[in-house]
Amino acid sequence: MDALTLFCPAKINLFLAITGRRDDGFHRLVSVAAPLDWGDELAIEEAEAGEFTLTCDDPRVPTGDENLVLKAARAFAVATKWSGGAHFHLKKTVPMGAGLGGGSSDAASVLRGLNRLAGEPLAVDALSALAATIGSDCPLFLQPGPVVMRGRGEEICRLATDHAKRLEGQRLLLVKPDFGVNTAWAYRAMVARAPDAYLPEPGAEAKLNTWLESSDATVENLVFNNMEAAVWAKFVALPALAEGLQREVGVALHMSGSGSACFVVLGPDTDESAIRSTVTTAWGPGALIRQVSIVGGELNLKAD
Repeated sequence: MDALTLFCPAKINLFLAITGRRDDGFHRLVSVAAPLDWGDELAIEEAEAGEFTLTCDDPRVPTGDENLVLKAARAFAVATKWSGGAHFHLKKTVPMGAGLGGGSSDAASVLRGLNRLAGEPLAVDALSALAATIGSDCPLFLQPGPVVMRGRGEEICRLATDHAKRLEGQRLLLVKPDFGVNTAWAYRAMVARAPDAYLPEPGAEAKLNTWLESSDATVENLVFNNMEAAVWAKFVALPALAEGLQREVGVALHMSGSGSACFVVLGPDTDESAIRSTVTTAWGPGALIRQVSIVGGELNLKAD
């Protein structure tokens, strides 16, 4: 095999509790993240030994050494002593600065793809450990369905099958304004609000367990994000839309990760056209509006 194409799913944080700051500067968290049926596409072709290059169909995406795709490729080569090379072409769909994990998903696909091209030198656990050195979100994209994340995000546990089935197929309407939110800034904003911004770990685990232990709890019952207050205090277009959607359509708007992407949990009777109209009126025609579904079980990670 000298070429392959991989699907790089976006993720949604349905539950995100930032519990405090560690001595190394990273934050501790408890989160439930789930892959979506929508994302980027990464083509990988073998190249000259030791050569890694990247092109992208979106000119706004940097294709130099700062891109996680190339960082992941070089990390894999060092970890495995693989002497090969690869050219990557990224079809970018997931916007940057959205809180949807697009860059991390791309990097995880690099690791999966190169591992396959190299003859599977790394088992899943080793691949996940390597992914954690590239970014806190990267390991979750090596799992086929929803996960619980702990630590700084690198401690991954697959959600039990019965819990994952509650999420599987749930439709969401993703909305994103034409601006992003820098993740590092968002965490600094949390620090500035400490300690009130945090939900201590016992409270976060108790809140999550309430949902896990309730057999009739809905997806909406799970949704929580204590980064919203810090981010929405600066980016007022987000709470303004939330208020408009509650008033005009009677639905709740939630933020994914550190934003700026938000989502509405769609029910069978939700007026999606009214939501779309409200979003466009508030944020203009440049807003991203996309219906997606949560992938609850095995995820087809090979692109069509």
